[in-house]
Amino acid sequence: MPELLYLAVYYGCLALGLWALIDAAIRKSEAYPAVDRQTKPVWLAILAGGLIAQWAFPALGGSLLGVLGMAGIVAAIVYLVDVRKKLIEITRGPRW
Repeated sequence: MPELLYLAVYYGCLALGLWALIDAAIRKSEAYPAVDRQTKPVWLAILAGGLIAQWAFPALGGSLLGVLGMAGIVAAIVYLVDVRKKLIEITRGPRW
């Protein structure tokens, strides 16, 4: 049973990271500086690096809750909760 829970958390975190990366890729580049956040390439690099860390380290025998895996999860959460929300707000206007 604990293995099943671990796998559910693992794949849930991977899905969260993938969702954040795909969402960041489809947003307009011009919107990122408009909301006073990092540029689109910076966010794509952060999210891609975080997703790789989440995937690679447990696959190589490391822990899902390792430092780099946790950093990837936190980066995805920050993007989805803060940056994505502001990007959606600003791109709803008539100029976008």
